[in-house]
Amino acid sequence: MPLPAPHSLLLALCWLPVAALADEALADAEPSPARQAELETLLYQDCGSCHGMTLRGGLGPALPESRMNAYSRDGLAALILSGVPGTAMPGWAGLLSERDARWLADQLQNDNPLDE
Repeated sequence: MPLPAPHSLLLALCWLPVAALADEALADAEPSPARQAELETLLYQDCGSCHGMTLRGGLGPALPESRMNAYSRDGLAALILSGVPGTAMPGWAGLLSERDARWLADQLQNDNPLDE
């Protein structure tokens, strides 16, 4: 038996916070080891096509840890997903999830092999 419309709406509104918390928890979870390997390849090959294969710069600027830590992790992830308007930096939202972008941001901020 279907619920009356006001009851269905109330039920849907009760689930919104639960769904939002589940999405947030999923976004904070680490990608699988296989996905991390894919993301590391993407970082050095795809990002490296503009920022240099060693991230020392090229068409795009170098990505040293000090520069990456000028952003919050979430801010850097948003930059990765949305790109930088007016520059050659594309948004990667079509290929990366928010979790992927946060993992890449973490790598750039904390496990960056680029010596300064």
